[in-house]
Amino acid sequence: GDVPADSDFVMNWTLKAERTPQAGLFRETVGDRSYYFAMVTPPTGTVQPQRQPREAIFVIDNSGSMSGESMPQAKAALLKALSQLRPEDTFNVIRFDDTFDVLFKDAVPANKTNVAVATRFVSRLEANGGTEILAALQAALKDKRVTETGRLRQVIFLTDGSVGNEDEVLKEVGRSL
Repeated sequence: GDVPADSDFVMNWTLKAERTPQAGLFRETVGDRSYYFAMVTPPTGTVQPQRQPREAIFVIDNSGSMSGESMPQAKAALLKALSQLRPEDTFNVIRFDDTFDVLFKDAVPANKTNVAVATRFVSRLEANGGTEILAALQAALKDKRVTETGRLRQVIFLTDGSVGNEDEVLKEVGRSL
């Protein structure tokens, strides 16, 4: 049943000697309070899950706040992501400042031609204009294949996060889900 997350708990398990879990501990202090996040990842098994084809919608911020190092870093990250798409994947790129453009009318196969078009598009981006994310977000969240179950759909934002209408954006995300 439901259990409130207001107390400690202990989890014990026994591992085979040759297998080791990975662990991480993160701490943040806010004012006079410390918060901890512990993560334990069990060792991987011998059978790995099959990678599912995906639809990746990349949304890159090229507003003026991305000037300096932010824009080259965002472009480099997006170019790297594009280069790692597989042929069975589909993708699209949306850029926004105080306007937005969707590169393709719909997600396209990640073949060499389409990735090359996207690479040229991203390479030419420059930081300029205001930051109006909502219209780009709405375009990214439009799913033309709602009933398709064989593909993992991801919307990936590359931005410095300098957005002024966070409440409106979060409401749109909640509404669209």
